[in-house]
Parts: sequence; C-alpha cells; structure tokens
Amino acid sequence: MHPVRKKRLIWVLSFLVVVSVSTGLLFYALKDNLNLFYTPTQILNKEAPANKKIRAGGMVVEGSFKRLDDGLTATFDVTDYEATISVSYKGILPNLFAEKEGVVMSGELNSEGHFVAHEVLAKHDENYMPPELKDTLKTPDAPPTYYKN
Repeated sequence: MHPVRKKRLIWVLSFLVVVSVSTGLLFYALKDNLNLFYTPTQILNKEAPANKKIRAGGMVVEGSFKRLDDGLTATFDVTDYEATISVSYKGILPNLFAEKEGVVMSGELNSEGHFVAHEVLAKHDENYMPPELKDTLKTPDAPPTYYKN
C-alpha cells in the first residue's frame, strides 16, 4: 500500500472511531434524562418503568378530585377512557386544572402502581377563551367587537 493512502486510511479510521465513541458516550449520558410519555393503559399494562421519572397524561375523572387536610396535597384519577390510574400531587395546581379536562403530569410510578406527580400541567383545547373575555361576552350590554385587518 502506498504510504499516502495508508496515512489517509489511518486518519479516516481514527475519525470514525472518535465519532463512534462520542456518539456512544452521548447516548449513554442522555439515557437517564429521557422523559417518556405513557397513557394510563400503558401504565396498567406495566409498560412504564417503576421508580423512574416519566410523563403521564389523560383526562381527570369527574368526582375523583380530593384535597387533603394540609391544603397542598391533592389526589385525583386520570383516564384515557380505557384505563384509570390514581395520582397524588403535593403543590399548587395550575389555574386550568379541572375535572373532565386534560392533564399532563411529570413524576414517578411507585411500586404499588400509584403515580406520584412532581409537576402537573393542565391542557386546554383550541376553543379556550380567557375568563375575562368569556364574562364580557355574557353581558348583554357589551358592545360588539369588530376586528379590522
């Protein structure tokens, strides 16, 4: 083999080894930071890992919301209309949180299958309207609003 080709081959192989090792280390570092989303059905089917940070979501079941005596701890059920899981959360719930509304939670599934949320995000649909605007629209004396382009 010609010395120039041999030198070029060594450089290319070295570059590929460095890129492979770097990619492997990157994926290894990100492995613990993955935050996957699971539905209540997947959680009950044991597809979600226990005692590992995950995201779960669904609709809050009507009549399931209860606040404990300490004023911060809340328990409620979340469903995807196929399965239902129970959730506990200690903290202040978002303003949009309500029964029969969508919710996404970040937390851990304990060994008993109970979801302990560390963060709760309330979702709203595309028909969301701020309460102030909704109140204005309910008033019969309110003048109509026109928008010009």
